[in-house]
Amino acid sequence: MFMHDKRLLQNVMVERPNPNYAAMLTEQLGGPQGELKAAMQYISQSFRIKNPEIKDLFMDIAAEELSHMEMVATTINLLNGHDVAALEVESGHIQNHVLTGLNPLLANASGYPWTASYVNVTGDLVADILSNIAAEQRAKVVYEYLYRQINDKYVRQTIDFLLNREEAHNTMFREALNQIQETGSNKDWGIDQDARLYFNLSNPGSNSFSVSHPHPPAFVNPNGH
Repeated sequence: MFMHDKRLLQNVMVERPNPNYAAMLTEQLGGPQGELKAAMQYISQSFRIKNPEIKDLFMDIAAEELSHMEMVATTINLLNGHDVAALEVESGHIQNHVLTGLNPLLANASGYPWTASYVNVTGDLVADILSNIAAEQRAKVVYEYLYRQINDKYVRQTIDFLLNREEAHNTMFREALNQIQETGSNKDWGIDQDARLYFNLSNPGSNSFSVSHPHPPAFVNPNGH
């Protein structure tokens, strides 16, 4: 069950309309690293999770991602202003001006529609968590790129909040992975001879990456333990 709270997770503002940047920010609404993708991925993955604490974690983060989506869409609305004006959009897509009446489009910054193919679900909890860690990391990178390309102090505040929340989610997924190290696709990691065989295919040169004792992926938690 979902309930809608009319308050935004954090209030958003803009200094002035900026249709070009509105098109760029759409990337985090309907792009492959965006908020809709994250919400749908974590909800979809949660359906088969038997661990109640980790299931709740997935659903809690997914619900927050929907809140992020609401913040991004509201910011896009403010940046677009109140009149259709496709000629003011020098880059990106113009569908919002000719199709949706400036209603934020579920698409990436180039106007390609959101697709469920962005969502990764394997049914293996280890693989799904690793996918989610990577998703949060990529989303943070996109927000960092967006942050560098806008001087609007209010938009920057919004992006700063969102990219820091990506870090928080990343940390929580890493903690969850540490709790299930010996399960699923991590079980019996590195016991087969083929899993301990490495090839140095970089010739010429001796700068090859070496692994002597393969271990499943793990992360040190923030306090270093």
